Amino acid sequence: MTAHLDRRLSLKDLAVHCDLSVRTFTRRFRPETGLSPAAWRTSARLEHARHLLESAELPVDDVAARSGPGSGTTLRKHMRDTLATTPSAYRRTFRASPAAHTS
Repeated sequence: MTAHLDRRLSLKDLAVHCDLSVRTFTRRFRPETGLSPAAWRTSARLEHARHLLESAELPVDDVAARSGPGSGTTLRKHMRDTLATTPSAYRRTFRASPAAHTS
């Protein structure tokens, strides 16, 4: 799933990839990760978006497209709900300064 965060993958797609039934995949996923497949995917997408916001000069819509939420609006909602911030505010706070890379 981490290699395809920007794609819509159904439970059936994931289960087939693991050579499991959807029911077995779902039942085994939570004990392994502590989250449902949907919650895990949202968390992984948000983590990738955070990385892109910290390391790239991409517009918010491009960060959303590359990390999986699809739109800047959806990324903003997930960040507001999870981190109580916006993508732009997150970038201003956590972006590495250019001086940090010149050592």
